[in-house]
Amino acid sequence: MNAAIISMGSVSSKWTYDAMKKYFDEVDHLDIKSIEVDISNKPIILYKGKPIKHYDCIFAKGSYKFAMALRALTDVTKSYNKSVYVPYEADSYTVGHDKILTHLKLLHNQVPTPLTYIASSPEAGKQILEKMNYPIIMKIPSGTQGKGVMFADSFASASSMLDTLTTLRQPFLIQEFVETDSTDLRVFVVGNKIVAAMKRIGKKDEKRANIHAGGVGQAIIPTEEVKRIALKTAKAVGAEICGVDILDSRLKGPLVIEVNLSPGLQGIKAATKIDVADKIAAYLSDKTKEVLEGSQKKKSKDVLFDIDTENNKKACIITNLSARGAKLILPEIAHKMSGIDDETEVELCVENGSITIKRIEE
Repeated sequence: MNAAIISMGSVSSKWTYDAMKKYFDEVDHLDIKSIEVDISNKPIILYKGKPIKHYDCIFAKGSYKFAMALRALTDVTKSYNKSVYVPYEADSYTVGHDKILTHLKLLHNQVPTPLTYIASSPEAGKQILEKMNYPIIMKIPSGTQGKGVMFADSFASASSMLDTLTTLRQPFLIQEFVETDSTDLRVFVVGNKIVAAMKRIGKKDEKRANIHAGGVGQAIIPTEEVKRIALKTAKAVGAEICGVDILDSRLKGPLVIEVNLSPGLQGIKAATKIDVADKIAAYLSDKTKEVLEGSQKKKSKDVLFDIDTENNKKACIITNLSARGAKLILPEIAHKMSGIDDETEVELCVENGSITIKRIEE
């Protein structure tokens, strides 16, 4: 199996790349800035101007600046080469990198969030601010690592921030402030499991708990409710691998505030001592094997001929065999018609270019 990780080259991505090399036969680390997607009549993905080579697995990640390119890359891959495993839906990148779209997805999937409003003009914003209870949080849609998040403790300060936000000429969010003593939870989802979780504690007088904003991480064992909500969130945005940020509200319970498709791994590793990069790499390997085996089974059905399983006649199959290390896995039809399984004693004859397996009758 071969794989590619496409990223901006962060420390977390390098850790994941190194971990993937333990599970795949070949792994390439590609610079996302050199990726192009031709979306004309014959869509094709290019790397440094040349068609990208075939990969069994593509793990693509990057900041909001590359959201549309990542979406196009994933859409083309999933539509035109279904044998390639990608752990995200195409629209995950645009949804996960836009707080407005994230909140809409969470709303549709009944995931609890803080009370949130969207405003696209100063007039609409002022009307919302007049009915809010203070303090409040104001956000721009594409901020990451706690950037673009502002705290207003009064109508006056919120109005001043509103004037600044409107100069950006984009919609913004106005959100209720949920008191959690400057803490939140970062929960790492890989597949259908929570592989690590930490409580992030903000600096004194800092409302943001992000590690990049000076917060510190503390390992936790999340409650079943937090686990359920984190997994539901990942499914809602179509991301098999992500970080989910949750406010553990005393009055309302866990509330999701953000989904991160490219979460940093340094903080979670320092806090929990869990090698999340290895968890990600192992999962990518397992899912890639599933996709390849499924593709090979489908291929077998397409080229099966001269077969009559009911009368136990000879079957001829043109296919590829799956490999588990040095072991070869036979297609299901071979097991079924021959009656050979892992408990059957067989005579195995090997010569140049062929293998013959014969059941030894008792």
